[in-house]
Amino acid sequence: MSSSNSSPNSTPNSSPGAKLREAMAGGMVLAPFVYDGFTALIAEGQGAQAVYMTGHGTSAQIGLPDVGLTSMAEMVSNLGYIADAVDVPVIADADTGYGNAINAQRAVREYETAGAAALHLEDQVFPKRCGFFEGKQCVPMAEHVQKIRAAIDARSDPDLVIIARTDAVAPNGWEDAIRRAEAYREAGADVVFVDGVKTAEDMDIYTRRLVEQGLPCLYNGNLLPGPEIAERGFKIMITGGGHALSYAAVCQALVNLKDGGGGEGRDLDQFNTITNLLGLPEIYELEQRYAID
Repeated sequence: MSSSNSSPNSTPNSSPGAKLREAMAGGMVLAPFVYDGFTALIAEGQGAQAVYMTGHGTSAQIGLPDVGLTSMAEMVSNLGYIADAVDVPVIADADTGYGNAINAQRAVREYETAGAAALHLEDQVFPKRCGFFEGKQCVPMAEHVQKIRAAIDARSDPDLVIIARTDAVAPNGWEDAIRRAEAYREAGADVVFVDGVKTAEDMDIYTRRLVEQGLPCLYNGNLLPGPEIAERGFKIMITGGGHALSYAAVCQALVNLKDGGGGEGRDLDQFNTITNLLGLPEIYELEQRYAID
């Protein structure tokens, strides 16, 4: 249970965005995927500098594929739970901004109020789809440039990190993706994010044509270990954790249960570890403090 708004090595009472910028100034920020307050607490407990609220995971949490079916209200609600649970900065998927530039402005305000340190807006047509799905299409570059400008104008905290994402590699090729990333940065985006990087060649192009040219970039994936991504000069890496690991663990536990096992789920030490992580000792203390004599 989050008990303060400060994190290690941050200025007391600094905003979430300011904390993230401070972390980025010290090197690449590695933010594992999380999809709810519980997985965010686990990541924070394991020393994560920041966490990333994945849109794919948020959609999975309510039983839907990541194809634009999850509403802004559902995303903001989940973001609020995550941001309240942890003290580390939360980087959040804001999809396409849920409409045009005016809709994107409302999304920025809602995400900022919910506690985001950063959010990314992508240039896909609506309904969007996960960056690694087939069939993606992009809006005209000029349209997304205006959306990024609108997003910047909408933030009340200048430290809120606006990340411009392009999904143009798959439908349009690298040259268009590079033009878009450069244009979004020129429009004022704090960080640019080319999604759908699937191969070593993709990674080399991303590094050589954008990172090494001085653009602050985010990488999503696991082609290389974090230290190697940091050496290339990326500012943020989002990867690992989240619903994929949860899926594997739950499937294995249910297989064990079907086969006559399942005792792992009733391990008292593990149960106590989880309840402590969720803040039960603090609740006991509050019960004592406010008990009626």
